[in-house]
Amino acid sequence: MRGVNIRKRAGSRIRRVALLAAAVLLPIGTGLGAAAPATAAFDPAGIDVWVDSPMGPVKSRIFRAADGNTDRVVYALDGMRAREDLSGWELHTEVPRQLAAANINVVMPIGGQSSFYADWAAPSSLPGLPPASGSAGSSTGSGGLQALDPGPGKSYRYQWESFLTGALPEALRDRYGFATARNGVIGLSMGASAALALAAFHPEHFSYAAAYSGMLNVNAPGMREAIRLAMVDAGGYNIESMAPAASELWQRLDPFSFAPLLRENGTRLWIAAADGRPLPADGADFDTLNAIVLENLASANTRAFQARLDALGVSNVTYDFANVGVHTWRNWESEVGRMLPDLSASIG
Repeated sequence: MRGVNIRKRAGSRIRRVALLAAAVLLPIGTGLGAAAPATAAFDPAGIDVWVDSPMGPVKSRIFRAADGNTDRVVYALDGMRAREDLSGWELHTEVPRQLAAANINVVMPIGGQSSFYADWAAPSSLPGLPPASGSAGSSTGSGGLQALDPGPGKSYRYQWESFLTGALPEALRDRYGFATARNGVIGLSMGASAALALAAFHPEHFSYAAAYSGMLNVNAPGMREAIRLAMVDAGGYNIESMAPAASELWQRLDPFSFAPLLRENGTRLWIAAADGRPLPADGADFDTLNAIVLENLASANTRAFQARLDALGVSNVTYDFANVGVHTWRNWESEVGRMLPDLSASIG
């Protein structure tokens, strides 16, 4: 009952911000997990690893720990606009190189746009229409028009949770000797709630989880509709194909609902969001406005999740609420720097 009261108290604020987010997201064409533009930065030190799955061959990018160890492994999850060639962590930040230099092996799954790294109920399709055929990426532009295009998660069912806890760690163990237990998993925005879900439901793999700027209270008033609009805009995906409302699959996506598992598992947690104030380097444009709104939404979600964990008596957690920062890779790169000593001491 106490958890229900916490959700209701937090819900009114989240609903106001979610409605504002929905109003801003659609016209300017940016979804959850958005970031200010940055120059692509492919790093030849990364290794392409292809692993077969029911979704077809899936690529991951691997950065090896500087000292050559195979026991310290962290999975880094992308945001809602995850690309099919490189992770945003590699494209927009120095995080993979930073972690590798700190003697941590980095695994970046590639793809999964709008997937929430979940096992979906069905391939994404619009009501009354069959799933798109073929496997090519979208060609009709951005937003809802992409719903009719073939592409990831449309000609087949997304099964990311199964892949990230089955075929991928097994392949990395067999090919590189990577440990499959006491791994870390970190994620931003869409990837934040996914990181917590992986740790909650798969403690045999993940003993550490970090969530940056996440949607951590998805059953709060207004949140499902905000996520629905963001998924339409980020590739034309249908939230009903992912998880019908009130279904077990939907509850599995809600950190508020599965929080007791994190307590029972003893998972070490790092939970962070900024206050939505931009830096001068963020600029003054629609992208920054969107990033301000999204970070305020994430902050409201994250504060509610903090109250939820407090009510459960969860103490194995660090909260970091930066007094400046918006929904950008610049913010998340800084967050990883603050988290790194804690991560380094908690995995392997």
